[in-house]
Amino acid sequence: MRVLPLLLFCFAVWAGESKEKTKLPSRRSDLERGEKLYQGHCALCHGTRGDGGRGPSLLRRRLTRASDDAALVKVIEEGINGTEMPGASQMSPREHRQVAAYVRSLSRVPATPVPGDPKRGEQLYLGKGECAGCHAINGKGGTLGPELSDVGDRRSSAYLRASITDPEADVPRSFLQVRVVAKSGRTITGERLNEDSFSIQLRDYSGNLHSFLKQDLAEIHRDRGKSPMPSYKDKFTGTELDDLIAYLVSLREAK
Repeated sequence: MRVLPLLLFCFAVWAGESKEKTKLPSRRSDLERGEKLYQGHCALCHGTRGDGGRGPSLLRRRLTRASDDAALVKVIEEGINGTEMPGASQMSPREHRQVAAYVRSLSRVPATPVPGDPKRGEQLYLGKGECAGCHAINGKGGTLGPELSDVGDRRSSAYLRASITDPEADVPRSFLQVRVVAKSGRTITGERLNEDSFSIQLRDYSGNLHSFLKQDLAEIHRDRGKSPMPSYKDKFTGTELDDLIAYLVSLREAK
C-alpha cells in the first residue's frame, strides 16, 4: 500500500528536476552569451536577426518543432533527424539553454509582413510557373524537386525569392547533379541517389531511374552547385513573384 505514495513522490521529484533542467536563464549575461553562440552556430541558416534563410524564421511565438522550452533545448542539442538541422553536441547543457533563451527572445521581434496575394500565387504555381511538374504539395505534383507541403515552415521568404530567381545561389547540400558517360557514348544527367565504390544510381530529369556499375562507365562528372531548376527572374513580373512567394510562405505543416 505504501508503493503508490512512494511512486508519486518520486515522479514529483523527477518532474521538478526535469522542469528545473529545462528552465531557461533570463539574466542579461546569459542572453548575451546565447546571442554570441547563436551568431556562431545558427545565424548561417536562420539569419543574423533570426528572420530566416536556409532555415525558417525564428521571429514567431510558436516554433513548429519546439512548442515548449524542453523541446527547443532538445532540438538545439540533438538537431532534427532527416533535415539539414544539425545538433550542437559541442555545446554544454548550459549553453544549450542560453541559446534557447536567446531564440525565445526573438519571438518578441515583429516579423516583416510578406507582400503578395497567396491565392494568385497558387494559380501562378499551377499555371504559368508549371511548378507542379517538379514539386509536390500534399502528395500532388512531381518528384524531381523538393517537396513543398511545409516549405513555409522551413524557408524564409527571402530565401524562397533567391531560390526562384537564382536557383544555383544555394543548392541544397543533399542534392548533387551527376553526368555519367557510358563506354558506348551514351550520356545521362540527373540527381545522384546513391553511390559506393563499385556502382552509382541516379534519377534523370524525366523521372527515370538508372543504375550503373562504374566499370561500365567511361566518365562520371559530379556537378556540385548545379541545379536543373531554371531561373524565373525574367518569367515573372515583380508583382507575380510577390504573389508566388506569398503562396509558398503560406504552406505550413498541418497542426
